[in-house]
Amino acid sequence: MSIIAQYGDIIIILACIFGFFMAWGVGANDVANAMGTSVGSKALTLKQAIIIAILFEFAGAYLAGGAVTATIRKGIIDPALLTGSPELLVYGMLASLLAAGLWLLIATHYGWPVSTTHSIVGAIVGFAAVGISAEAVQWGKVSSIVASWVVSPLTAGLIAFFLFKSVQKLILDTDDPFANAKKYVPVYIFLVGFIVAMVTFTKGLKHIGLHLSWGQSALFSVGIGILTMLVGMMLQRNIKPNAKADRDYHFSSVEKIFGILMMFTACAMAFAHGSNDVANAVGPLAAVVGVVAAGGEVAQKTAMPAWILLLGGGGIVAGLIMYGHKVIATVGNNITELTPSRGFAATLAAATTVVVASGTGLPISTTHTLVGAVLGVGIARGLAALNMRVVGTIFISWIVTLPAGALLAIMFFFMFKGMFG
Repeated sequence: MSIIAQYGDIIIILACIFGFFMAWGVGANDVANAMGTSVGSKALTLKQAIIIAILFEFAGAYLAGGAVTATIRKGIIDPALLTGSPELLVYGMLASLLAAGLWLLIATHYGWPVSTTHSIVGAIVGFAAVGISAEAVQWGKVSSIVASWVVSPLTAGLIAFFLFKSVQKLILDTDDPFANAKKYVPVYIFLVGFIVAMVTFTKGLKHIGLHLSWGQSALFSVGIGILTMLVGMMLQRNIKPNAKADRDYHFSSVEKIFGILMMFTACAMAFAHGSNDVANAVGPLAAVVGVVAAGGEVAQKTAMPAWILLLGGGGIVAGLIMYGHKVIATVGNNITELTPSRGFAATLAAATTVVVASGTGLPISTTHTLVGAVLGVGIARGLAALNMRVVGTIFISWIVTLPAGALLAIMFFFMFKGMFG
């Protein structure tokens, strides 16, 4: 207790710096892979993708990111075990933020799309198991997170595979692809509006006072889907077939219609991601601020102050602008060649998987989901369409993430213990 009273201000300043650094890593690595499909398919330029991400990530993080971040805060370690020594929780959360932020910086430098969720989870498990005791870790929760490594990319890959097959059957492999694109793309736009609204209502808006039942969420989501569809139909009205461009690439005019659809999926993905993954940066920060503010009391619940969400949102945007281009290139260009129709199938599949997972409460990684979806689209075109060397590197970086986060966190935990203790 006396340590927290003595160094309270320094601890909060460090927590804010490390929290911002972690949010910067989320922006540079995770947001980049949420935007990768839109940029890789040339539906958006890098500049447009960054502007969309700034607006929608920030909106998602601020409006729908303020849950009590239960998994990050209470789900992995049992706070009751720390009532006698709150400073251990403080050192551990500081160490976790610094460790996860550092690992994200390394991964982003090499262009690996790793999971920010698994980075922070690995870090918290590492410091808790070694610094407190193995019993302090709720291993059941950790094993469900490990299971999501397999479940989320597989689910997203399957959905993306069938979505792209439906695009091929209904539009690309027909006698008049352009007319069929105009006919069916509004239906896909409705799906995007509906699914993203469902992500937001089921996952996001409880903390701003909106408690909707599943039925109410579905009803509002249908309304938003119809509205999105009408906007899309207005936008695609101006697109005319271009015979000269179609001679060079048979589906050039069709892909322009899918380009409109990708604008919607990009906004959707950014909002859903901001609301979901800002917790990775602000959860541990809120825990530290809560303990210091309560004079060393380890509370079961910590309210989320608005300034912490703003700090998280600002860090995410800064990371994307400064360093996001590396991972955007990996996801958008290096796994398989993406066009707007393929990019749409991948992005919508990833968003759908996030909805299903949030409904079942499975902790899920946006990264794994999106990479799985891009793989699914590649497989729909035949295995030769995939760059297996890049795929192998990505899988190895996923496996390394948990232990890397854990080892770094253990090192920093003992460093802080030595400094303050």
